[in-house]
Amino acid sequence: MAKTGRSKPQVPRLKKRRPEWDEYFMDIADLVSKRSTCLRRSVGAVIVKDRRLLATGYNGAPSGLQHCLDTGCLREQLGVPSGERHELCRGLHAEQNAIIQAALHGVSVNGSSLYCTNHPCIICAKMIINAGVVTVIVKADYKDELAADILKEAGITVTQL
Repeated sequence: MAKTGRSKPQVPRLKKRRPEWDEYFMDIADLVSKRSTCLRRSVGAVIVKDRRLLATGYNGAPSGLQHCLDTGCLREQLGVPSGERHELCRGLHAEQNAIIQAALHGVSVNGSSLYCTNHPCIICAKMIINAGVVTVIVKADYKDELAADILKEAGITVTQL
């Protein structure tokens, strides 16, 4: 076939938008939250260092135990308001599970960032501090003034996307 000297017509390329890193990791936390077995709130968390995913966690019962999806929610049955009486819940929080998963697999989270679909509670805030997490990025707020105060006192930057 003879060449005509004409080049192939250029097909216009659609400009693809890549998510920024914070958006990318928060999207992963959102996806992780879909594994939650909590009847009240689905929360996901991811721990990241140097743009590498170290661990994930979602809220639910300890491994091998029945989930609230199976047993019902004791806090709901007792009328306990959100943010109160955490000890009455059979589940762990997403942040706790992410930190525990890292520890279980021998992964240090010292100097890391934690992305979470909700602001940490006071219990999680204390664990975050002692685990060496230096930055917390949240999608939604959670009314726990003490948690916000203690994270600030510890010098941990909290940013809401």
